Amino acid sequence: MKIARPPHSWRLTPRQAIALQIEMSGLVCRTGSAEGLRFVAGLDGAFSPDGSQCIAGVVLWDLRERRVAEQHTATRKLNFPYIPGLLSFREIPAWVAALRKLRQPPDVLMCDGHGIAHPRRFGIASHLGVLCGLPAAGCAKSRLVGAHVEPPVHRGGRAPLRDKDEVIGTVLRTQTGIRPLYVSIGHRMGLASAESLVLDCALKYRLPEPTRLADRLVAAAKASMR
Repeated sequence: MKIARPPHSWRLTPRQAIALQIEMSGLVCRTGSAEGLRFVAGLDGAFSPDGSQCIAGVVLWDLRERRVAEQHTATRKLNFPYIPGLLSFREIPAWVAALRKLRQPPDVLMCDGHGIAHPRRFGIASHLGVLCGLPAAGCAKSRLVGAHVEPPVHRGGRAPLRDKDEVIGTVLRTQTGIRPLYVSIGHRMGLASAESLVLDCALKYRLPEPTRLADRLVAAAKASMR
């Protein structure tokens, strides 16, 4: 998969990174349909046992045939500290390296992380979507910002995630009786389409298959480094 060089450096101070998020948030497209999308690239990251490297995993999920089409890992040296809200500056270089190994270009990105459900409306799913020029959805396991009521207990139960007067995502129950996920627009996709995509990929577990399998992939890669 070909991905253009990012229009910015990854060697930034936290203050510069925050300013860049504010600037680039204006590039996010919040509309688009998931209809007809077939190949979903699920992405997740982990860190090496010594904490010096980011391990990225990409699983290309064939939504039509419900199977893994490809999977790859990549590692990159960490050059940015852990700061909540600035995850993309630690992980995206490795995620992009993993994506570049794909032979089949994805139709959409599904990130284990937030899109616009972020203090500056530019989480890792939005950042990666803008850099790749692809539709992207954020699918996170925990809340970063905003407030919500508990969604209905059944599969597909949902509640809006709000920050002040803005709906920034959906708290979505992917399976009956289990903890919900936090779904948000990444790029070039409306919120309803992001919700639909996550549910279509959540076959029997809490996590949708693309990111669930990407999580397992990076966990295995990390274990092999011990």
